[in-house]
Amino acid sequence: MKNGQQQMQEVLTTYFGDGVRSCEPYGNGHINDTYLVTTAEKRYILQRMNTVVFPKPEELMQNILGVTDHIRKKVTEAGLPSDRATLTVVATRDGKDFYRDSTDGYWRVYDFVEGTVARDAVENAEDFYICAKAFGEFQQYMADYPAEQLFETIRDFHNTPKRYENLMNAVARDRCGRVSSVHREILFARARECFCHTLEDAHLCDRIPLRVTHNDTKLNNILFDAQTGAATCVIDLDTVMPGYSVNDFGDSIRFGANTAAEDETDLSRVSLDLTLFEAYARGFLEGCGGRLTETEIEMLPVGAVMMTLECGMRFLTDYLEGDVYFKIHRPTHNLDRARNQFALVVDMERKMSKMKAIVRKLK
Repeated sequence: MKNGQQQMQEVLTTYFGDGVRSCEPYGNGHINDTYLVTTAEKRYILQRMNTVVFPKPEELMQNILGVTDHIRKKVTEAGLPSDRATLTVVATRDGKDFYRDSTDGYWRVYDFVEGTVARDAVENAEDFYICAKAFGEFQQYMADYPAEQLFETIRDFHNTPKRYENLMNAVARDRCGRVSSVHREILFARARECFCHTLEDAHLCDRIPLRVTHNDTKLNNILFDAQTGAATCVIDLDTVMPGYSVNDFGDSIRFGANTAAEDETDLSRVSLDLTLFEAYARGFLEGCGGRLTETEIEMLPVGAVMMTLECGMRFLTDYLEGDVYFKIHRPTHNLDRARNQFALVVDMERKMSKMKAIVRKLK
């Protein structure tokens, strides 16, 4: 591979000529290599796309361009300022939307969204409400965008029956000899095999539509105005692809409404915070602006359980496969995460009637 400095200079010259004042690593993302580039005029975000996780970067960029252009158009039509409503892809000096370097590395540049900050953790219900409204507005803006025009950047990413199948295959292989220590967790997943098909079956029966979904609806994928605290735009669009609105909702609940950290080993501390659930449901429905169907709204609590179960199965699968996907900091880290998510599933199942009542009240 070419010397890293030479490679970086090649990329910077392609985008900025000799106008770069500084280029420094930026943020704490784990997928793409991200840099903050400063020129005499402005600042930019430069990213080297991870082609192991996203093996078809051309398709990924086509998704991002379609989505950002559509949001910008919707915001402009509504008479709102569009400069910070979505990410802006910057073209190379010869007009290309991304750059493939001489070592087959793929790069892209965004305008840096000035005056904004990202947050890593939900501090209170108001934070969660603002987050929910932003992801709901994303659904509203994209409601008339044909989801089938988007490429699937990670195949079967939120296909829960496929995730269940992957787990059972890992159990059968038992590559690391760990199956004997996780019989209870395997039985837990097996007991919910039929549930895993709920959303896929609902779609096949035309009960819920395929939509443009973000698929990684965490708080840190929203930029907030540094002064007002208002959400400005949704970022990290690499996983935008066809999916179900209830899964976008559910992944946020899984991540943000758990009373414990995702890898907490004291399972007595793991539960669903119904106050946070209600705050998020209220913000999400307000943000969606009436774009969801009645069935989608009714199935929002199902999405919360589904995404929690799916994530738990993914952690357990990775543990059985030797911890090859998720980063770990202790030998049983993925198993601890799986047990945590399964404990949250149990509490969600116990509170299902309360979640449904909250949604009915808000719709």
